[in-house]
Amino acid sequence: MEILKEAMRSILKHVEGVVDSLDPGEVNAMIDCLLNAKKVFVYGAGRSGLVAKAFAMRLMHLGINVYVIGEILNPAIEEEDCLVTISGSGETISIVNAARIAKNAKAKITAITSYPNSTLGKIADYVVVVKGRTKLEGEKDFLMRQIKGEHYSLAPLGTLFEVSALIFLDGLIVELMTRLGITEEQMRVRHATIE
Repeated sequence: MEILKEAMRSILKHVEGVVDSLDPGEVNAMIDCLLNAKKVFVYGAGRSGLVAKAFAMRLMHLGINVYVIGEILNPAIEEEDCLVTISGSGETISIVNAARIAKNAKAKITAITSYPNSTLGKIADYVVVVKGRTKLEGEKDFLMRQIKGEHYSLAPLGTLFEVSALIFLDGLIVELMTRLGITEEQMRVRHATIE
């Protein structure tokens, strides 16, 4: 039980550091991208993909026209759209490829990553830095890290980035609620009734 508590405290301490390190200019650029888009697409791999889906659900609750990359009901991405990518390393191949496709379609791209100088960071129009580990050790690609079994004792694999990204995006939803003047009750109307 002590290891569990130590791990939780370590993760919480990291998240507090992420909150303090957020760049308001980066966050506002992302918000503008979301609010000015005709359609919003979100994409992450592995656990970052779960974070992306949670974010997409909340965007839908706000009334934003949103799609999750990889689902079968996605329309084409176009010039007036915004792609939000989530990749701690900024090197996950499928996400980098999706960003390149969106760039060719002239859509705007936001990257949420720990590495702004990564391949994804260089493709993106906007980058929000959400710190994961202080330095990238071992394999950069998410799937290769899993295959190789690379992990870190108190926060294995991408835990620090994924938890921090989820909390950042949940906070961003509250910011969007305020800017759009949308209440929780209005969001509840859009909540799933068949589950």
